[in-house]
Amino acid sequence: MKNPFKRGRTFNLKKLFEKHHLENIKLNLIVLKGDVRITDIGRNAAWELYVEMLTRVVTQPLPSEDGDDRTALDSVYSLFPTTREILRRHGPKAVQFAKIAIPILNQKVRPFTAKWHRLSLAGAFDDEAKQAEFREELEGLQATLRDYNRMLAEIAGVEDMTDLENIEGEIR
Repeated sequence: MKNPFKRGRTFNLKKLFEKHHLENIKLNLIVLKGDVRITDIGRNAAWELYVEMLTRVVTQPLPSEDGDDRTALDSVYSLFPTTREILRRHGPKAVQFAKIAIPILNQKVRPFTAKWHRLSLAGAFDDEAKQAEFREELEGLQATLRDYNRMLAEIAGVEDMTDLENIEGEIR
């Protein structure tokens, strides 16, 4: 059986983002109308980021009685150095993958981390109302990043396990 990723797989960015409910990501019209060819290098980069996200609070529930808000914020922020490292390691041949990864960081993750880093330095995590606000906004970001993670699974050509531990479908 031939590997469909050997020579690369082509995705229309507009359709890919729409399919995964990420149509509110703004991309240059030329980029948005075009297709991207994801080779094994891009596929591997997608897999690496997918695994990182799958195992972090960015895609996993954080019940209100559990966890630490500062640690959760640090985990969200860690997507920046993680993504940078993946892109650096794979080099220019991962540029098509970068067209997918960078807009999510800059348009979804950065506004959240910028706001909450500033507020955390001002003591927001010592205030119950601000803690509740943080958790509510984190849940919204998590929903977006779960959609993004599903997209990464598709790009990587793997079975999506984003909802593997969804308790609504729990087996007892």
